[in-house]
Amino acid sequence: MIIRQETPKDYVAVYQLIKESFASAKHCDGNEQDLVAALRKSTSFVPELSLVAEINGEIAGHILFTEAKITSETVLVLAPLSVLPKFQRQGIGSALIKAGHTIAKEMGYSYCVVLGSETYYPRFGYLPAIQFHIEVPKGIPSSNFMAICLNSQAKPLSGTVTYAKEFGMDAI
Repeated sequence: MIIRQETPKDYVAVYQLIKESFASAKHCDGNEQDLVAALRKSTSFVPELSLVAEINGEIAGHILFTEAKITSETVLVLAPLSVLPKFQRQGIGSALIKAGHTIAKEMGYSYCVVLGSETYYPRFGYLPAIQFHIEVPKGIPSSNFMAICLNSQAKPLSGTVTYAKEFGMDAI
């Protein structure tokens, strides 16, 4: 498996990969692939943090981290993480998360938030965001809104997340 930065020539394959990987997901809204396409054109897009996992020349997985704000602090949002169904449960998602965290830390980011599975993301160090004094969006179970501190020297946070407008949320 090779993990590398996504390039424009990957966009069509990644679009299909995201669509297929979320087709049978429990919690999805069906537009994750369109969200990624929109985020790539936004000011929150960080090209170095749009990664693909390639196996024998086939793109098997994709992860995207984009910028958001908590008060004046720039943080990252992990969304979405996608793995083709035939490659799921083989460690590809884990490898993409770990690679993304490493790159993000090297780039100087201190925190990342995710809205996701309370049984999956904690294995990578994610904790309920409320433990970092990050407010939980209304209607979201606190166990599913998580954060991780990527830098032990990071200053404490407090407040609400202001997502990129492409997410369709004002401030949550």
